[in-house]
Amino acid sequence: MPFISKIQRQTDYSLFSSTCPIVIDNGGSYFRIGWAGESDPRVIFRNIVQRPRHKSTGETVSVVGDHDPALLKYFDCTRSGPRSAFDNNVVYQFEIMEYILDFGFDRLGVEGSEVDHPVLITECPCNPVQSRCRMAELLFESYGVPSVAYGVDAAFSYTYNRHRGVCSEDGLAVCSGFSTSHVIPFVGGAPVYESCCRTNVGGYHVTDYLKQLLSLKYPQHMSRLTWEKVEDLKMEHCYIAQDYVSEVRLFQNGTKEAEEKIRCWQLPFTPPPAEEQPSEEEIARKAAIKEKNGQRLREMAEKKRANRITDLENQLRGLEFLLRQLEKVEEKDVPAFLSDTGYMSKQEIESSFTKVTQSLRRAKREQVESEEKDDAALAEKYPLVDIPDNMLTADQLKEKKKQIFLKTTAEGRQRARQKRNEEELHRERQNQLDEERRLENPELYLEQLRIKYKELSEKIEQRKRLRTNGGNSNGNHNTSGGHGRGERLNAAQKERMRLLTTAAFDRGKGEDTFGAKDEDWQLYSLMSRDNDDEDEGPDEDEAELARVSSRLQELDSTFTPKSEFVLSQPVDIPRARPLTKEDFQILLGVERFRCPEILFRPNLIGIDQAGLDEMVGVSMRRFLPKDEGLKEKLTSSILLTGGSCLYPGLSERLESGVRMIRPCGTPIRVVRALDPILDAWRGASDFAASLHFAEQTFSKMDYYEKGEDWLRGYKFRYTL
Repeated sequence: MPFISKIQRQTDYSLFSSTCPIVIDNGGSYFRIGWAGESDPRVIFRNIVQRPRHKSTGETVSVVGDHDPALLKYFDCTRSGPRSAFDNNVVYQFEIMEYILDFGFDRLGVEGSEVDHPVLITECPCNPVQSRCRMAELLFESYGVPSVAYGVDAAFSYTYNRHRGVCSEDGLAVCSGFSTSHVIPFVGGAPVYESCCRTNVGGYHVTDYLKQLLSLKYPQHMSRLTWEKVEDLKMEHCYIAQDYVSEVRLFQNGTKEAEEKIRCWQLPFTPPPAEEQPSEEEIARKAAIKEKNGQRLREMAEKKRANRITDLENQLRGLEFLLRQLEKVEEKDVPAFLSDTGYMSKQEIESSFTKVTQSLRRAKREQVESEEKDDAALAEKYPLVDIPDNMLTADQLKEKKKQIFLKTTAEGRQRARQKRNEEELHRERQNQLDEERRLENPELYLEQLRIKYKELSEKIEQRKRLRTNGGNSNGNHNTSGGHGRGERLNAAQKERMRLLTTAAFDRGKGEDTFGAKDEDWQLYSLMSRDNDDEDEGPDEDEAELARVSSRLQELDSTFTPKSEFVLSQPVDIPRARPLTKEDFQILLGVERFRCPEILFRPNLIGIDQAGLDEMVGVSMRRFLPKDEGLKEKLTSSILLTGGSCLYPGLSERLESGVRMIRPCGTPIRVVRALDPILDAWRGASDFAASLHFAEQTFSKMDYYEKGEDWLRGYKFRYTL
């Protein structure tokens, strides 16, 4: 089975006697393996497994612990994330555990699949017997281990420090590990598991909480906030606040002391190159290129225009030829003659001829006749409009309807054009009168403009209020605070709603024939929103308000229009500022103490369990009341061990928390282990190197003869 790792394989395995035990500290975060009697483990790696596939061959490999990123880039890790064999510090995934043991024994130098050395492996306090049995079966069946012994890592650490005078025989071991925290009392150097206490909060939860906070604070740098980097930030910058509330208030007020406690992590940043001013030669070169491109575009446009003129001339000659041929055809033979041309009548051909002529003149950039003359000429070519229907054939009736539509459209355009001309003339006369009044009395003219602006603003605001409140302008509003749909409609809208309801009711009685009669279209025009005169009114007022506002802005520099009444104007969008070094900084402020605070307040992350100081109190209460002297001995020797006990200020915070629980005057002493991370393995190494270690082990034959019930009562003796 191939492995990817940067850990070197040991070469002196054959130099050790088969009676020399192998010591394994099987922690939730790191796996440590070495030889008994040595001061440090030989191999240390993270206790996780990842099984990606090779991108080219598809082969599955086992990535155990720390890996080499330079090699991992050749593998697809999207479908296989890191997996642990632990669930709250209890081994339950023994398939993953087998990968880890394979890797550990391989890096220790084991040749083949047999391990002919006794094994001392650590476990959590009160480990379930099922986990013990499965681990024993794995070691006996898969590796052929001659004998096995189990011990608690916190007990090994406490005993190791007790032998070096750090703590006494009677005391408490507060072990905060990767996923759990334990408090174990020791009486006479032996652990009292009946009084121990556990909570499911550890270093994993602190790292995960810090990662969440930083991801929310800096979402643009989420890819940089990997688990490994966040864990490094936690161990480097986090600390335990002596008074959490006071520390939070300190950062909330933004005092100088809080600023001094902020730490900065600078991400890699390369400043953009400074823009240099182009030289005169460069400017001239770019201008020449621009002129060249412009000339090419002009030539292309001229060529396109020439092609269009040619097409229009050909089309015009075709229409002229068709009109000349049409003059030789009798009136009754016109429909048959035009059946293959795509035109329905001579008037349609003439209309197309006029349009093509105008398009040709525009293409040649000639003066086009005014549209008024064209419309007048077209209006004279509707001979069927005034003829009664009973005097026309079926084809002529169709042509008549078409001529009516064309005539109506031409008349509508003429009316709209006339209206625009009248409005333009009225606007010019209004501007002339305004200018004359301004020249006569500028101050009076400015005051009149302000009054008119105020009146128009109030009028538009009142209309909007009426639309919203349903016309209750006298103040007698609905006491319920809301209005029905009918109360918000004006008279024209109510009439439209009545027509819609009546039409829908009538249409539902039988076949839907709406639109077959002319009166149906009259009804449709009445129901149309375009005929609502009240909807057109505000547009005139708002246009006048915009004109007055523009005039005031020209004459009065202190005038500021109301934003809701002025027309929308293009706003200059602020240009994005260039990125600076500060944009690539991760600032750690309140997160430094907020994350490790969950060791004392697990409810911050939604875990309803006790903190470290409360766990000490729970463990003390499990002793009898008459053992008050023993309790004082226990609190006078509290040892902190485990990877999550390295935060600055943890000893002082735990001491103050325990002091609030215990009676006044109780001796309390909290000390940290010599090495909270490696003392467990070193204590196990010392035990495995002692002469009495063989008495603590059990063989494969003992396990299968005595069975699971015997293993349930198995306890490692730490006082020999």
